[in-house]
Amino acid sequence: MNLSRQATRGLHASLDIKLYKFCDVTLVMSAMLLLGIGLVMVASSSVEIADRATGDPLYYFKRQAIFAALGVLAGFVFTRIRLAYWESFSVVLLFLMIALLVLVLVPGVGRTVHGSTRWLILGPFGLQVSEVVKLLLIIYLAGYLVKHGRQVIESFAGFIKPMLVLIVLFTLLLLEPDFGAAIVLLVTALGMFFLAGAKVWNFLILFIASTASMAVVAVSSPYRMERLTAFLNPWSDPFGSGFQLTQSLIAIGSGSWTGLGLGASVQKLFYLPKAHNDFVFAVIAEELGLIGVTVVLLLFLVLIYRCFVIGKQVEEKGMKFGAQICYGVGVWLGLQAFINIGVNMGVLPTKGLTLPLISAGGSSLLVVCMAIGLVTRVYIEGVAEKSASRQGFTDL
Repeated sequence: MNLSRQATRGLHASLDIKLYKFCDVTLVMSAMLLLGIGLVMVASSSVEIADRATGDPLYYFKRQAIFAALGVLAGFVFTRIRLAYWESFSVVLLFLMIALLVLVLVPGVGRTVHGSTRWLILGPFGLQVSEVVKLLLIIYLAGYLVKHGRQVIESFAGFIKPMLVLIVLFTLLLLEPDFGAAIVLLVTALGMFFLAGAKVWNFLILFIASTASMAVVAVSSPYRMERLTAFLNPWSDPFGSGFQLTQSLIAIGSGSWTGLGLGASVQKLFYLPKAHNDFVFAVIAEELGLIGVTVVLLLFLVLIYRCFVIGKQVEEKGMKFGAQICYGVGVWLGLQAFINIGVNMGVLPTKGLTLPLISAGGSSLLVVCMAIGLVTRVYIEGVAEKSASRQGFTDL
């Protein structure tokens, strides 16, 4: 009888460890729920525009569903790659980032859409290079901080060296131009340095310099100045430069507490440009109301919180590389979601950034799924494997 009980307890413990080793359930579930909401809202917000542009009302939904399936598969592949491989190739990733950003600017190679050259053509699909660079930069900086973290923390010269790399990437992104991605890139890097322990006064110097340079860039570009003025007072030209923002605000205001109902948005009927892409949050607010918006925000908070929790757990166990990856992904996803929602609500200028896991966009969806897979790998190596080892389970 005792042997039977011991065997049963051993089996239950084994099953628990197997599940525990596979993933952080909260992280993965929040990501999958956001992905599911995204598929539903892309279908709802793009029906009319897809029917008019292609003759297939579900064209954008089908496309998004394909990328979602590929993203889940890619994320799973990333959970199977040991962090040691990424760390050993972190310098190679730097040259890959620069090569991709240069390649997209080569005439005849990069594809230009709405005045921005951001895509490489890969068969029937287009790859938005800036999305890939965001993830590669996090991996590169995580490796750099492991090797040179003390220099970054203790001296201004050590802090400036990786900034020179960021200046190169920032400049290449501005040449596309992709000002939004450049901002996300810079702030994500600064967030990683701050969490690594860099001195505050270094950030102040860099912040002043960055703010001055970005102000010059904004003022020197007519279309960016138009976006800034539209953001400050969209109602001054509601049928011109302020059209997109005013339509977004009308959509959000129409949703009230419970929304108009799924599929019942009025603004998506050719009033709100990019309703399935940059401004899908406005359609969520209109159709699902404050309740739907709250659910989406809570899911993002849970996702980002789990990234930081996993990072803290593995950092305490000496896994600096994995910790920096988690922090970088958390800062990146949180910042991009914040900017997208801020743009939709009129508190930030238009940046052309997607809402992670929700907005239509294959490159963004694929890369974010890869990032979630990478954080899951950190969890497997830094939390699950060590816990399994302590309890006598060492196989993966």
